[in-house]
Amino acid sequence: MSKLVRRSAVLAFASLAAAAGTLMAPTAAQAQPVTSGSFTMTGDPGDYISQGRDWSYEVARGDRLTVNGSADRRVITVSIDGANGDWWYADFSAPAGAAIAAGTYAGATRYPFNGQGPGLSISGDGRGCNELTGTFVVDEVSFGPEGYLEDFDATFEQHCEGGEPAARGRVVIHNAPAPEQLTLSVTPASDGTFSRLNGAATVHGTVACSADVPVRINGDVTQVKRKTIIRGTFSASVDCKKNAEIPWSATATPTGTTPFQLGRAEVNTTATATDPAYGTTVTDKVTTTVSLTRG
Repeated sequence: MSKLVRRSAVLAFASLAAAAGTLMAPTAAQAQPVTSGSFTMTGDPGDYISQGRDWSYEVARGDRLTVNGSADRRVITVSIDGANGDWWYADFSAPAGAAIAAGTYAGATRYPFNGQGPGLSISGDGRGCNELTGTFVVDEVSFGPEGYLEDFDATFEQHCEGGEPAARGRVVIHNAPAPEQLTLSVTPASDGTFSRLNGAATVHGTVACSADVPVRINGDVTQVKRKTIIRGTFSASVDCKKNAEIPWSATATPTGTTPFQLGRAEVNTTATATDPAYGTTVTDKVTTTVSLTRG
């Protein structure tokens, strides 16, 4: 069973009324495999989630833990895939407008239907609470950019459907330091060419990146001649290499009947790439004046 199907099966316990009245969580960063970590849980007799049993998983023993932190650091979700086939989810949410920090979060209700207050949800192996109350205590937490989770140590207590039996446990995560965010810069050259054959303008420049990534270059060229505005758009793709200046060139065809000509033109250039570590879009925009000569 895929993680998406598993998660959907557990979320199906939610009531339609709760779903209609609550906003979902902020966008999370990309899933991170946990370098070193563990998830342990025990439960009282009669607790639906734990079934009154002890559960224990650890990366060092071959179990797989994955974590997502939201970009605003409000939500941490841990996925546990046991080597024996068990699967669990542990969700922790700070109150609205706050980031998860060390401290006690009492009065938590079921994430992601927790509204303005703290949220908690321990579910898995096909079982989830429809409604819950709980508390979690964060002893340690540290983030990198975009919700990248470096360290997390928290204990929890969860009660399903207003009952007294509880599931109790602990999550411990230690990851490598967060990767650096992608940096990107585009530098258009101050010279370009125009073609007397088709009226197009060709511009060029360089792009520099802090990682090996494909980069999309887009922009427009605008020139005014005898009170006539001449404009055209251009695009190009290049494979940027870490810490190197990579050349690019692109041609803009005028949208009207007047061709680009000798003289100055304004060039707006945008470079766009996806950060390979965080999945975010990184852009750099530059406006320059270019002197067009005959090509």
